[in-house]
Amino acid sequence: MSGINLSDWALRHQSFVAYLMGVSLLAGALAYFQLGRAEDPEFTIKTMIVSAEWPGATAQEMEQQVTDRLEKKLQETPWLDFVQSYSESGHCLIFVNLKDYAPNSAVPDAWYQVRKKLSDISHTLPQGVRGPFFNDEFGDTYGTIYAFTADGFSHAELKDAVDDVRQELLRIPNVAKVDLIGVQQEKIYVEISHRKLANLGIDPMIMVQTLRQQNDMNPAGSIDTASDKIYLRVSGDLKSVEAIREIGIEANGRQFRLGDIARIYRGYAEPMTQKFRYQGQDAIGLAVSMTKGGDILALGEQLSAEIQRLSANFPVGIDVHQVSDQPRVVMHSVNEFMKSLGEAIVIVLAVSFLSLGWRTGLVVALSIPLVLALTFLIMKLLGIDLQRISLGALIIALGLLVDDAIISVEMMVVKMEQGWDRVKAATFCVYLNRFSYVNGHLSHRCRLHAGWFC
Repeated sequence: MSGINLSDWALRHQSFVAYLMGVSLLAGALAYFQLGRAEDPEFTIKTMIVSAEWPGATAQEMEQQVTDRLEKKLQETPWLDFVQSYSESGHCLIFVNLKDYAPNSAVPDAWYQVRKKLSDISHTLPQGVRGPFFNDEFGDTYGTIYAFTADGFSHAELKDAVDDVRQELLRIPNVAKVDLIGVQQEKIYVEISHRKLANLGIDPMIMVQTLRQQNDMNPAGSIDTASDKIYLRVSGDLKSVEAIREIGIEANGRQFRLGDIARIYRGYAEPMTQKFRYQGQDAIGLAVSMTKGGDILALGEQLSAEIQRLSANFPVGIDVHQVSDQPRVVMHSVNEFMKSLGEAIVIVLAVSFLSLGWRTGLVVALSIPLVLALTFLIMKLLGIDLQRISLGALIIALGLLVDDAIISVEMMVVKMEQGWDRVKAATFCVYLNRFSYVNGHLSHRCRLHAGWFC
């Protein structure tokens, strides 16, 4: 006999093989409960957006003096495929695309090179250019989104409450990022009538300079003593709207109070950059993303428990609503897989026991959990999570798992009925798929293979 006969070796070491099967089943079961769970597989977006602003510049000036310089430097990016840019008045947008076959592990370094190279030439851009700015995280997926609404509270007060929730959620394991959606930035508005300025003879730039100087942060020095170092702080910085109203303006030899000649109030930035609404009511969204390889089901339970604990301390009028619940979707997918697995096992058991008998059917039925256990173990080692793609592949593969087992066991039964002993029949049937029949007889190649074991 030539070659390696694993089936013969396994039959001569049945205790060791049984031990390996038991260990594989146990390791596969443990790996299954440790596998990450998500709705979709993780993928790397190999595109970065680079933007720059130059207020007052025309589209042609933006293209020739800013966009073109940035593009030439971006051509040195490793794994670069192509660069696509758009220039308009005062603004440019550049898409940096890497090659499709660029390794995922090389993408972070490529984005680092983009930042480094453009930072090296930023001083050569025209004066007044803002940026460049970089965005390579627009592909983040938020599996859980909450909406916070308030009745009787201002938007700023609601934001403070949501900020406290955000800080608590960041402490949860498997939470990668927590972002606020629909937050309106606060501003202090100083509105002055041009007619009043003309009547009083006040230059508007004097008021602007006074505000800047009043709120300017300058070091005042320090005093060194024998035992301590005392820092001097300049007081008078603007800490409230009333403090801005009390600022004195000097013009034409006269003193004015800013609140007497201007309307000063606190408001929100206009126009609004984004707005979040829940069932027609203004709200603030809280989006949570999961770390790579995390378990979305465990994360969903932790988030629910934490939100329930925190909402108990909310003042009356602030309510929290769940908008997106990815853990429920993933749980449904996993349950569908387990349902399909159970149905497959029941069907295979019924067909095998009825057509092949008790002992033969049991061998076929045991192949399913054993192969799945090894599959889960390999998935754990390779970092493959349970998500829609992998679960779909497993469900499709269920129909193929028992194919070889049924053919092998059936052939073993046939050979035993022909008078072969159990060991000889078992060593022959494992290589059945490599045999072919011509007019009901083994071909020359297959007879040669069969001769290895006869």
